[in-house]
Amino acid sequence: MYQRLFLLALWATAAAFLTAGADPTLTSPKAPIAKKVPKKLEKHGDVRIDNYYWLNQREDPEVLAYLNQENAYTKSKMAHTEALQEALFEEMKGRIKQDDSSVPVLFQGYYYYSRKEEGKQYDIYCRRKGSMEAAEEVILDVNKLAEGHSFMSVRGLAVSPNNNLLAYGVDTRGRRIYQIRVKDLSTGKHLEETIDAGTANITWANDNKTFFYTKREEGTLRSYQIWRHELGGDKDTLVFHEKDETFNCGTYKSTSGKYVLIHSGQTVEDEVQVIPADKPTEAPRVFLKRERGHEYRVDHLDNHFYVMTNRNALNFKVMKTKDSDWAESSWQQVVAPREDVLIRGLDLFNNHLVLSETDNGISGLSVIDLKSGKRTQIKFDEEVYSIYSLGGMANRDPSNTKLRVSYQSLVTPSQVWDYDMVTGKGTLLKQDEILGGFDPSKYVSERIEVTARDGKKVPVSMVYPKGFKKAAKKPVLLYAYGSYGSSARIGFSSSRLSLLERGFGYAIAHIRGGQDKGRAWYEDGKMMNKKNTFTDFIDCGKHLIDKGYADKDLLFARGGSAGGLLMGAVLNMEPELFRGIHAAVPFVDVITTMLDPSIPLTTGEYDEWGNPNKKAEYQYILSYSPYDNITAANYTNLLVTTGLHDSQVQYWEPAKWVAKMRALKTGDNLLLLDTNMDAGHGGASGRFNRLKEMALITAFFLDLSGIDK
Repeated sequence: MYQRLFLLALWATAAAFLTAGADPTLTSPKAPIAKKVPKKLEKHGDVRIDNYYWLNQREDPEVLAYLNQENAYTKSKMAHTEALQEALFEEMKGRIKQDDSSVPVLFQGYYYYSRKEEGKQYDIYCRRKGSMEAAEEVILDVNKLAEGHSFMSVRGLAVSPNNNLLAYGVDTRGRRIYQIRVKDLSTGKHLEETIDAGTANITWANDNKTFFYTKREEGTLRSYQIWRHELGGDKDTLVFHEKDETFNCGTYKSTSGKYVLIHSGQTVEDEVQVIPADKPTEAPRVFLKRERGHEYRVDHLDNHFYVMTNRNALNFKVMKTKDSDWAESSWQQVVAPREDVLIRGLDLFNNHLVLSETDNGISGLSVIDLKSGKRTQIKFDEEVYSIYSLGGMANRDPSNTKLRVSYQSLVTPSQVWDYDMVTGKGTLLKQDEILGGFDPSKYVSERIEVTARDGKKVPVSMVYPKGFKKAAKKPVLLYAYGSYGSSARIGFSSSRLSLLERGFGYAIAHIRGGQDKGRAWYEDGKMMNKKNTFTDFIDCGKHLIDKGYADKDLLFARGGSAGGLLMGAVLNMEPELFRGIHAAVPFVDVITTMLDPSIPLTTGEYDEWGNPNKKAEYQYILSYSPYDNITAANYTNLLVTTGLHDSQVQYWEPAKWVAKMRALKTGDNLLLLDTNMDAGHGGASGRFNRLKEMALITAFFLDLSGIDK
């Protein structure tokens, strides 16, 4: 069907250009003008006319034709940069050590690791029994799975307790709708049974034949049911149905291995249920009943449940209680809350508790000795960095006295360390190798602070070439996200070097809406405070110009998803502040999307953006929704990228946004829409395909800066 639709769309594209008098070779098409089909939308007595509502028909040949026209137009307008794009791609590819392996992790008697091979796009997952000197066993080669597919994503790899079975999820369209498959590692063959669950959330019970999985709701793609699957069984069993449409649910195993935990949650509310992993058919028991405003997480070790909770603790605290007495009145405090430091998560060990924290935009770790109560913060010498506890199998053995951590900064490639929780000493196990002669001493990383218009201090992390402040031209790319309490991650990017080496500076604005400065920072940038996110970003951009970090004509911006909403709002508020903007998979049709509970994410995000079914919240969202606030302005140069199969921000949001802006904008600045017809929210799959997309984006910024090589 899709092949037929593609051919129809291709024919319609050619026909559209021919009837418009365009060159039939399609080498230089005119800017596509989407037709107008007025759609009346009414709420709270307010009437909106949406001329491009029709673009939400994903399989309509006319819609596909329009997207292909936009792609052809983008290719034409960027044709003069094709040599630069190719050079950038080869440059970025040349920095990657193609034949590489991860640091092995000992788990259940095996050393697990992944590796990449020269010229191949995807990971190869392997293990060795007992020692790295043992024979290698390839448990899954994603390159082989990808054969015949234009997109491939593998997630949720879960090994059974006896090490004989591997369950995992596969997505071949980029819509994050997974099929669960099971491989018998003793024979190397896949079992015939597969599950179209929609998620890759898989948790094994201890009997080595039962696992729990999460199913997506059709249409909304909400994770709404927990099912139990027994290998070889005739029928799966529904364990839990999350009926509240604002909640999502999932499963995980406790650190002790004794329990399968079901977590249901939304923005400001959580509930956990418990099933003994040795008795998977038992009905789940609620750990603590859900309560509006109470967020909590649960883990288990050494006959105690540990609870990370925001009860009377804005930035969370850690409590514990015996597994024989779950009553909240029996909880004992292990870690007190701190005013400005957010607790994001925890790792449990027999003698230590590890806190993942965020402090003034820095993601760090603290280790607490459970016997002495001594608290030690893991520190590095750089001013701006991120340090994380590695997930997956890495820190799942509670008997360990060493913590496996990841460290990186804006100038330090990703490193893997073992931190000895007893001695406080660290051992570097690996640093990503950047080929081509990368020299970190050529760059400067620093943290500055910007005073926002209401007096709040916004941290900005920066990296730039030495001598940048005195350079004749100072182009700067400013990035931010600023939603869902997601703190901006400070990390190294080898592809970013292509900008830095050509004289760019790069800045990350830790704006409100994230939790970079604690939970209050998030609360002050969501719901009816959302506009603080946008004004923070604008104020950071103006500060970079005012303080001589960026030339006023060479300031650029980039954001994706909710960060794409940020780009759209900022563009309406300050159409000419930036020289150019890249908006990736942008959430720009906010009011229409939040009024449609049938599409993904809507109902679960009322506590993030507001519920437009309430008049005051409707009016506030409408006042900043990028699509609804387009005017006849001289908008700056704009590159918009999206994926046809996006499951989070539907492709039609950026498509409608571009269509409306093209009809209303003044001036001759670039307005480009590039739709990946084979991908979703995360863009192309495969490490080299992603670099091609990054080469286009980088060429867009360089070209506007007057840098052509």
